Amino acid sequence: MIIGCPKEIKNQEYRVGVTPAAAAEAVSRGHTVLMQTQAGIGAGFTDADYTSAGAGILDTAEQVFAQAEMIVKVKEPQAVERAMLREGQILFTYLHLAPDEPQTRDLLASGVTAIAYETVTDRTGGLPLLAPMSEVAGKLAPQVGAWALQKANGGLGTLMGGVPGVLPAKVVVIGGGNVGVHAARVASGMGADVTVLDMSLPRMRYLDDAFSDVFNTCYSSRAATAELIAEADMVVGAVLIPGAAAPKLISRAQLSTMKQGAVLVDVAIDQGGCFETSKATTHDDPIYEVDGIVHYCVANMPGAVARTSTIALGNATMPFMLALADKGWKQACADDPHLLAGLNTHKGQLTYEAVGVALGIETVDPTTLV
Repeated sequence: MIIGCPKEIKNQEYRVGVTPAAAAEAVSRGHTVLMQTQAGIGAGFTDADYTSAGAGILDTAEQVFAQAEMIVKVKEPQAVERAMLREGQILFTYLHLAPDEPQTRDLLASGVTAIAYETVTDRTGGLPLLAPMSEVAGKLAPQVGAWALQKANGGLGTLMGGVPGVLPAKVVVIGGGNVGVHAARVASGMGADVTVLDMSLPRMRYLDDAFSDVFNTCYSSRAATAELIAEADMVVGAVLIPGAAAPKLISRAQLSTMKQGAVLVDVAIDQGGCFETSKATTHDDPIYEVDGIVHYCVANMPGAVARTSTIALGNATMPFMLALADKGWKQACADDPHLLAGLNTHKGQLTYEAVGVALGIETVDPTTLV
């Protein structure tokens, strides 16, 4: 199979979909890998690294899209990229379709077979291709939130760990999954007073057993959430419903109950955001203020640490990419129901129910396609 990897064009997105290690593995199996020139430079990989791995280098994205049978990316294809997709081609990348009707309509119109990293599953019900970026984003959330809390950035002017005689910042993390746990651990390591909210009692028990000396836990009722955010210096939104739009957990009306200069970090912004006042921002202009509350809603947070993120993501995606290349999408998905869970569109048909519910588009059962 011919595997193509264009350079990412989303604002300040420095990750790359195929690492030199993944390229070498694919080439060793008889596949062709075509990289757009400088595609990996933001993550510290040169064209020479790819040619040493046996990959070819093309000058333009148009050449990559035209020649490749499978396109491997990191972020969802932008409008100019979606126009280059075609029926019979495989697209393997993050998509986050539920809050993005224009992208969904374009993918359906193209006829492309689109497999989304974020909906591929594993035997334990986890999301193995989302997990590494969730870990990165979770660890970044307190770091960027602490920056936003600085007075010069519009925040309260609160130091995360305080100093002797001055209390530390209060941080509330909504969601006790991968993002939430990593955010809570880092915020606690910075000296903050941290509480994690979640609605799963088994998850609460696990977190309490594993991290009782690191952060507090609390059941995520409306009343408890309202009480905690009123006292919080920082709130990290870390909720996820796989493939679906994120629920809105803090309303605009509730902002008036919060401290002026408090910070909201919405890690769920790829899925539409979990705060009513969230809107996607970029690394160029990451924060904005609503009713005195600072919002950080960058939709590609892990892109800020591109090398770490690229290697972590490449380690996770490589086995699936190779299965798709070795077998073709239909046989690979027939052999692996967890990969089939990643199928979102095929020949103009939407195949992921949660996206269909969010956008009001009819879906087909993906098992009927394999």
